[in-house]
Amino acid sequence: MSTSSSKSHMAISLANNCISTLFIFIIFLLLQFLSITEAQSSICRNSCGDIPIQYPFGIDDGCGSPFYRHILVCTGGQLQLRTPSGRYPVRNLSYIDPHILVTDPLMWNCLDGDNFRPTRPFSLDTSTHFTLSSENDYLFFNCSESDVLVEPKPMFCERFPDQCDSTCDSSSYLCRHMPECPTALRSSSCCSYYPKATESLRLMLKHCASYTSVYWRNLGSTPAFDQAPEYGIRVDFDIPVTTRCLQCQDTVKGGGTCGFDIETQDFLCLCDKGNSTTYCNDRTSSHRRGVVAGTATAVSVAGAFGIGAGVWYLKKLRAKAPVTHGVQTNENRLF
Repeated sequence: MSTSSSKSHMAISLANNCISTLFIFIIFLLLQFLSITEAQSSICRNSCGDIPIQYPFGIDDGCGSPFYRHILVCTGGQLQLRTPSGRYPVRNLSYIDPHILVTDPLMWNCLDGDNFRPTRPFSLDTSTHFTLSSENDYLFFNCSESDVLVEPKPMFCERFPDQCDSTCDSSSYLCRHMPECPTALRSSSCCSYYPKATESLRLMLKHCASYTSVYWRNLGSTPAFDQAPEYGIRVDFDIPVTTRCLQCQDTVKGGGTCGFDIETQDFLCLCDKGNSTTYCNDRTSSHRRGVVAGTATAVSVAGAFGIGAGVWYLKKLRAKAPVTHGVQTNENRLF
């Protein structure tokens, strides 16, 4: 009898220890959840490597404007622009003169010389607020003259003014003065052509060995047309300015970070103590938590899993707990 009673007390003690451990685990998860949701604004990283990330962009889902969602990717400290034709390293990002400078490793470069590698046409998603800058020039190499109009543009335009835009200019300044490597091409032909759309660029590459993009960088001096050509692609973008975002960023109103709900894409002001639908110091605004992907939501899922597992375990313990004629006593009850 005493042996049975001893085993019963050991089972109860073990159950109580397990319950205590379970409660500590659940409390730990809840504290983690609260600590993360109380600092929503800190979730939005403001740089990738040495490139600043500001509105309208965001490299964390729920940050910035939904118009540019999933456009920029930060991998290993390197910022990349995601387009339908691939991912491209970002060299610079300007918010004053809104544009992004990207490079395409598959484009021709000075080291290639007359050795042309397979390349792909650069393209942009037309549904985004991006446009190819008119400050880009495209150079095509070894084009088939039976398929492409390769002629000196001034002479061609005088003879065929209505087809002036269709010629690939073989006498362009850039072909005669290749940036950084004027003598890189020895036996290959070169012409300059600005494609009006991705499709025209794709058609050109069907009949040309390769191509490269050159943009004109403003030297920041006077006169304003003092520019220098550099290899790369300039992509212009719009900054959607809204009253709600300006109020959210206003330091007098709390100095929040503009973001959006990842489920509805509605505007949210990300604040130190949660998310507001207006601005951080607005006491009348409704506040939401856990809408930034990969952070508080993940913890809440883990918390729910932990609580669910706890309920299941408690039911199992209750089923095995010793009972005296169906009456719980202070010695064997679970709570």
